[in-house]
Amino acid sequence: MEVGNGSACTAAFHMPAWMIQFADQKQEFNKRPTKIGRRSLSRSISQSSTDSYSSAASYTDSSDDETSPRDKQQKNSKGSSDFCVKNIKQAEFGRREIEIAEQEMPALMALRKRAQGEKPLAGAKIVGCTHITAQTAVLMETLGALGAQCRWAACNIYSTLNEVAAALAESGFPVFAWKGESEDDFWWCIDRCVNVEGWQPNMILDDGGDLTHWIYKKYPNMFKKIKGIVEESVTGVHRLYQLSKAGKLCVPAMNVNDSVTKQKFDNLYCCRESILDGLKRTTDMMFGGKQVVVCGYGEVGKGCCAALKAMGSIVYVTEIDPICALQACMDGFRLVKLNEVIRQVDIVITCTGNKNVVTREHLDRMKNSCIVCNMGHSNTEIDVASLRTPELTWERVRSQVDHVIWPDGKRIVLLAEGRLLNLSCSTVPTFVLSITATTQALALIELYNAPEGRYKQDVYLLPKKMDEYVASLHLPTFDAHLTELTDEQAKYLGLNKNGPFKPNYYRY
Repeated sequence: MEVGNGSACTAAFHMPAWMIQFADQKQEFNKRPTKIGRRSLSRSISQSSTDSYSSAASYTDSSDDETSPRDKQQKNSKGSSDFCVKNIKQAEFGRREIEIAEQEMPALMALRKRAQGEKPLAGAKIVGCTHITAQTAVLMETLGALGAQCRWAACNIYSTLNEVAAALAESGFPVFAWKGESEDDFWWCIDRCVNVEGWQPNMILDDGGDLTHWIYKKYPNMFKKIKGIVEESVTGVHRLYQLSKAGKLCVPAMNVNDSVTKQKFDNLYCCRESILDGLKRTTDMMFGGKQVVVCGYGEVGKGCCAALKAMGSIVYVTEIDPICALQACMDGFRLVKLNEVIRQVDIVITCTGNKNVVTREHLDRMKNSCIVCNMGHSNTEIDVASLRTPELTWERVRSQVDHVIWPDGKRIVLLAEGRLLNLSCSTVPTFVLSITATTQALALIELYNAPEGRYKQDVYLLPKKMDEYVASLHLPTFDAHLTELTDEQAKYLGLNKNGPFKPNYYRY
């Protein structure tokens, strides 16, 4: 099947014995541990992640010194210095955050418990580039418990939790990340993960495609030993399809972003909650009565619009896709072109995955004190570079909040310099990330253990069975009880009683 047209092959997923046993004992997932102790588990290069115009120190907590972590000599309690974080002394505080996250990630914790005996990732050397948060730490430690060796960098220069990075480094994970990296720091950290003597990755877990592209550009021979790529963002998946269409994709890749469990939960429900959190933390604003334009009505846009509407905001939507546009209209939102409302809106939110959605012309026409932010993965949606001109004055208000002031005194409020608002300025719901992280872990296990020939040099979608499996792991948290088909009902529908229950083309 051609992937250049936006389609993808569906993985031929085979459920291992430990997973079947895991599924039979789903009721165990809701049992919360009463005590958790320390664990000894041991783009083309584009603007997307790297264009930074402020110093690293400006986004660092005031309690930290401004010395670059690259200039520090740090060791963990085991004497290892194979990491680069802001302050290794923050490890104990970070460990507490990880333990809190574990309580809201039941499937990953159960996966760690049920599958670590078999260690399905034994021998796997995973290099990762994702947001480094407490939730990511739970995923990394789960991968370690399943036998993998991991090296990690951050996919966003503002989203790293320094104390969590320190806790991971203290536990023996080579982590190279801190909040407020410069452009040079960003690529240096990725290179430190990849270019290490005596260690070569055989799996990639990416969020945005920067890590994958760096290896293609700098170390293409590494792909001879890499078994596959797991990518979770729309930006990174788009790049994989481009590589595939050009015949340059030399290993199989799993498209996690378009899995149902990612689209319908992480993208929709996560953003429905975190958009309000990010805006409130940075601006302390009242949402009732505010006029908001949301650019894009995909799953992220749907979540943002639903949250703002519920808070009493007047919400407009821009869309290029007539199907999404019709959905917005049927949901009660007015469909407009950005030019039609740009002078009157109080907030502009981009969530398209595209570039130059908000241009300098739009920015010039905005009303005084208009808030501008991005909920898409990369920072290309808002033309922030066009604001770096002599006639405009930048004024730092607080961490991640800038006033950009025009000569006539008009100002806009720019959040996170156009980068991802929720992970840069606030946090995201742990339970939703448990769903995505479990999907990532299972995709890594599947690609790593797949026999030669099962997957070609192509982009694959996760099979419906795996999506259903991940969803089922989280149901016990709600004391939810699935209805089971009778033999007669299953025969009538032409289904297996154990699923999959929907065809691959079904849209939830």
